[in-house]
Amino acid sequence: MRTITYLQAVREAMEEEMERDEKVFVIGLDVGTGLTFGVTTGMIDKFGKERVIDTPIAELSVAGVATGAALNGLRPVMEVMLQDFITLCMEQITNQASKARLMTGGQLKAPVVFRAPGGWFGSFAAQHSQSLEAWFAHIPGLKVIAPSTPAEAKALLKAAIRDDNPVAFFEHKKLFGRTGEVSEYGEDYVIEIGKADIKREGTDVSIITYSNMIWEAMDAAEELAKEGISCEVLDLRTISPMDREAICETVKKTGKVVVAEEGVETGGVGAEVTAIIADEVYAYLDAPVKRVACPMIPIPFNPDLERFVVPNKDNIIDAVREVING
Repeated sequence: MRTITYLQAVREAMEEEMERDEKVFVIGLDVGTGLTFGVTTGMIDKFGKERVIDTPIAELSVAGVATGAALNGLRPVMEVMLQDFITLCMEQITNQASKARLMTGGQLKAPVVFRAPGGWFGSFAAQHSQSLEAWFAHIPGLKVIAPSTPAEAKALLKAAIRDDNPVAFFEHKKLFGRTGEVSEYGEDYVIEIGKADIKREGTDVSIITYSNMIWEAMDAAEELAKEGISCEVLDLRTISPMDREAICETVKKTGKVVVAEEGVETGGVGAEVTAIIADEVYAYLDAPVKRVACPMIPIPFNPDLERFVVPNKDNIIDAVREVING
């Protein structure tokens, strides 16, 4: 096992899949130079301009090219500079890629991956800081993945590229520099899409979250342990399809739940998790589910206001104490 960054893990996943399958290619703005975050740096030298395709600033058109290529037997990975800009691709994602397989009775498939960095990153302001996972999870036919570790980012991206359905693969900008142990280059390690993972065992309360909020939850759990509160941390990893069984099992174990996300609370991932709990394991609850999320406002540019709005470990700690103490 090596220690590499989340960014390197994402790049390796694409490179390994391009080496394994000549139908895989990368397309998007500045993917040739890797200019934005450096994820695709050097790939054009390795695979050439026909498989690492730089495009103009025309996200909807690029999404159309990627979707069309997928419908014709290729496996494109489209990099969108920021998750906020993927909104420009919505017609192709919601009306074409996600619907093709069902509407043709399986005669067509659209194995396209839409990669996009999301979340806050320090004064990127309202148009560059959003967490839109819940919006995409509302689209039938589209899988939504948001890993928290380098190893899982690599394994799940490989799984996404091989999947015959369209996938929205969201990487939190703050995770790009996070390091972790990852299998050696070329080792074919893949994680099944739709399976959650327990990042920390606990008995008193379950914290259910994903992506960068996992690390806020882990820090919160560490501090709460000093107070004698044992927190279980469940990493959803996949937002759609969601691992209902894992959610129910952790609720049965602890009886108390805090759901945390960086997206806005209204209609959020936490709302879906809470609904699953209400539908399937309500009788196991010893207290109401507590949600931690952004309020219904755009992310401010001002650093102090930004830190005030974006949820963090302190919000999770407060929520856990409230659930524990009633």
